[in-house]
Amino acid sequence: MSSIIKKGADVAEKKSMTERFMRTTGRLRMFFGPADQGVLDGQAKHEDEAGNQRRQQELRQWDVVRNADGSTYLVSRDSKEDKGE
Repeated sequence: MSSIIKKGADVAEKKSMTERFMRTTGRLRMFFGPADQGVLDGQAKHEDEAGNQRRQQELRQWDVVRNADGSTYLVSRDSKEDKGE
């Protein structure tokens, strides 16, 4: 009879995966501190500023066209100039 009660107590003490995860991350936070939020204002910082400038220049060759149904697509600015728009 006592073995049945003991098994029931073990099942009641078993934590869900979520509870175990939250407990573990709580313990890690005690050692490492809270996550760094940083400042949300201002521009994003890019490690490869030259690469970012190159990508921005490439994006300037496209125009976004939005249809009445809300769908969007890109059109090359060069093709619009060729058509005389």
